[in-house]
Amino acid sequence: MAETFDERKARAAAWFRELRDRIVAAFEALEDSRQSGPFADRAAGRFELRETRRAAGDGTDAGGGLMSVMRGGRVFEKVGVNVSTVYGRLGERAQAAMAARGVPGMEDDPRFWASGISLVAHMQNPHAPAVHMNTRMFWTPRAWWFGGGADLNPCIEYGEDTAHFHARLKAACAAHDPGYYERFRAWADEYFFIPHRGRARGVGGIFFDDLNSGDWEADFAFVRDVGAAFLPAFLPLAERRCASPWSEADRDVQLIHRGLYAEYNLVYDRGTKFGLETGHDADAVLMSLPPLAKWV
Repeated sequence: MAETFDERKARAAAWFRELRDRIVAAFEALEDSRQSGPFADRAAGRFELRETRRAAGDGTDAGGGLMSVMRGGRVFEKVGVNVSTVYGRLGERAQAAMAARGVPGMEDDPRFWASGISLVAHMQNPHAPAVHMNTRMFWTPRAWWFGGGADLNPCIEYGEDTAHFHARLKAACAAHDPGYYERFRAWADEYFFIPHRGRARGVGGIFFDDLNSGDWEADFAFVRDVGAAFLPAFLPLAERRCASPWSEADRDVQLIHRGLYAEYNLVYDRGTKFGLETGHDADAVLMSLPPLAKWV
C-alpha cells in the first residue's frame, strides 16, 4: 500500500525532532567538555525547554512545538534549537505571498501544514562563529516542498573555518545532485544579503526553498542529509575557537556584527515574517535574535 501524505508528514516531523535531540545532546556535551579557556569558570550550560502553541483565529488547535534555549554557558552565550509542527488556514497576506511564489490553489483552499527545525547559536567567544540552520517541510492540498539550509556568521573570519563548513555542506549536496551545492550556495549568498548595508550577514552556506523534484523520498533524504551534516560542519569550529584568548576590542566587533544579524532577521527573513504573520509563539519565532548587540 502506498504511503499517505499524513504518514509522510509524520515521518518528517519525527526526523526534525530526532535531529533536535541529537544537536541538543552534542551542544550540552561540548559545554561539559570545556574545562579551560576564558569561560571555564562558568557552569556548563543546559537547555531550558518550553512547549509552544500556535494561536488560531477561531480558537481551534493549530499545532505548536518545543522551544529549547541555552543561555550563559561556557561556549554558548545563547543558542536556540526549536522544532514545530503547525497547521490551519493561511491568512490573506500569507496566501498572497504563497501565490506569488507559484503555490497553486491558494485562492480556493488555503489549508496548510508545516514542520521543521530552526537553530541559531550566538557564541561567548568572539573568535567562535555564530551559526544558523533550518530545514522544513511545507504542505498544502495541492502542493508540497522542502526548504532550509545553513550559514556561518563569524564576526572574526577564519578562512579555514569557512572552507570546512562549506566542504561539509558541499558533500551533503553532492550525494544527491552534483549541481545542488553551487545552486544553493549562490542562493544563500543572495538570500542572506543585507541590501541597506550592501553586504552579506556572514560567509554563506546553502539555502534552498520550494524543493519538489517530484520524488518525495529523494527530497526528504536530501533534507535529512543537510540536517545530519550540520554537527560535523559546525562543532569542530566551536571546539577550535571557544578557548581562544580575546580582547574587549574583539567583543566590540562581535556585538556590532550581531547588530547586522538582528537587522536581517527583523527586516528580511522569510521565516520570521511567516511565523509572526501566522500566529506562532512570538518568543519562539524571535529566538534567533542575539542576547546582546550594539550599533555604531
